[in-house]
Amino acid sequence: MNIKDLVTLALEEDLGDGDHTSLATVPHDAVGEAVMYAKQNGVLSGMEVAKEVFKQVDKEIIVDILITDGSKINVGDKVMVVKGRSRSILSAERTALNFVQRMSGIATFTNEIVNRIDGLHTKLLDTRKTTPVNRIVEKMAVKTGGGYNHRFGLFDMIMIKDNHVDFAGGIEKAINATLSYLRENNKDLKIELEVRNFEELGEALRVGGIHRIMLDNFSPAELKKALKIIDGKYETEASGGISIDTIRDYAETGVDFISVGALTHQIKSLDLSLKANF
Repeated sequence: MNIKDLVTLALEEDLGDGDHTSLATVPHDAVGEAVMYAKQNGVLSGMEVAKEVFKQVDKEIIVDILITDGSKINVGDKVMVVKGRSRSILSAERTALNFVQRMSGIATFTNEIVNRIDGLHTKLLDTRKTTPVNRIVEKMAVKTGGGYNHRFGLFDMIMIKDNHVDFAGGIEKAINATLSYLRENNKDLKIELEVRNFEELGEALRVGGIHRIMLDNFSPAELKKALKIIDGKYETEASGGISIDTIRDYAETGVDFISVGALTHQIKSLDLSLKANF
């Protein structure tokens, strides 16, 4: 799915067979101007998506983006001005705001966490814990906030997690089956393996054939010990039980990546509004 298709679905969901309130109350030839402005401080994200919303509703609407994605915004800042048919502006308003508010909330929280690990080697990753169908914009927002994207879906990377290991009958069987699958299907995908303890880590290092090891629910002290054992042979990722208050402790171990599902699944939207400008 791309942005254009996502916006089309969102508008179909909201408009149905018509914005009957605007059709009933606003003259068909009325034109106007509206301003989108911030009601909270944060990091802005979603301007181009909002523009696509307005343009799909009415290609003649003029959209002027005043502040670009990734910028810090403060209460009262004007971020966008739209001009055109009043009915069209009203019909696009909520969908445009929904995208910008959600994306800005993600970008703001991501940026806050990124600042906690500033100056360290570790990169902050998102996960697949996203709102169905909205993954593309939520991952865009993570990047806007200074984070990095993990795999987009199940198709662009092999990630052998605990359930895969258990269903496969162990780490060695899971890795070997994966390598065979990739050869047989002529696929070139990186392989990440999740380990839950030092015993599984030892088995993973013995078997090999992977690119990254995810150390799940390891404490900072355990993580530091594990990194010494791995000794740079593989990329490393920490996940599980990591909060904004503890993330620097984990990053100071030198782990390559930390993945945080809360970037996209526990987010409060940033408050913005669109008001008629007379």
